[in-house]
Amino acid sequence: METGSKRSLEIDVANTDRTLGTLLGAEITRRFDDKLDDDTYTVKCNGAGGQSFGAFIPKGLTLELVGDSNDYFGKGLSGGKLIVYPPTGSTYKEDENIIIGNVALYGATSGKAFINGVAGERFCVRNSGATAVVEGTGDHGCEYMTGGTVVVLGKTGKNFAAGMSGGIAYVLDEDTSLYKRVNKQLVSMEAVSNKYDVLELKQLITEHVAYTNSKKGKEILDNFGEYLPKFKKIMPHDYKKMLNMIVQMEEKGLSSEQAQIEAFYAATK
Repeated sequence: METGSKRSLEIDVANTDRTLGTLLGAEITRRFDDKLDDDTYTVKCNGAGGQSFGAFIPKGLTLELVGDSNDYFGKGLSGGKLIVYPPTGSTYKEDENIIIGNVALYGATSGKAFINGVAGERFCVRNSGATAVVEGTGDHGCEYMTGGTVVVLGKTGKNFAAGMSGGIAYVLDEDTSLYKRVNKQLVSMEAVSNKYDVLELKQLITEHVAYTNSKKGKEILDNFGEYLPKFKKIMPHDYKKMLNMIVQMEEKGLSSEQAQIEAFYAATK
């Protein structure tokens, strides 16, 4: 840290190691604020992550976990990167087995998470800006989400997107049953047809495969034209209106920041 040079190390972890990476993240923030490049410090962890693994970690810190993790994985993620995948030689199907516990990425504000396996209940609750790719979720996924992007390469539990007021979720709906599990009070569900959405979705799956070696992700990329119609884009009604207003304001010559402010005032009126 004294020189700011890139470093990496490898450690063994157990589920008694709680909030692993958080103190290191605090030291990074004290010294560098949020000015470090991604992956400046990488810690590869082997074993079982305890509660709140990677909580609040900032930009510049990457935690790579070969194993599984407990509840509150990535709580308050603040710019860092989290990567989880099963050990080499595992025989179970990643998209059918839970690899991280409940309430993962609760209150995350920024950063990325790539999870080669299924998350427990209440995945990305109150996420306000982080990006996550996961192979399935339990009940109440993306509950009260206000921002960020979530990609689900498998099934969700019931009550998906309840209270979701911002952000976007792309969900693979192979058996066309997703509509039964989405809470439609605040969100709409549509095909992924916009070219920018298609590019974003494909890029995130590509990153997911690169980081986790996901079999499901590889299959989707190899047959992307076949899988794309099976994805659904889930987005809050008001959030969609806001984005459209922002585009209109920018077309009038306003800066991105000013367009957001003007769109907000127009929406609230």
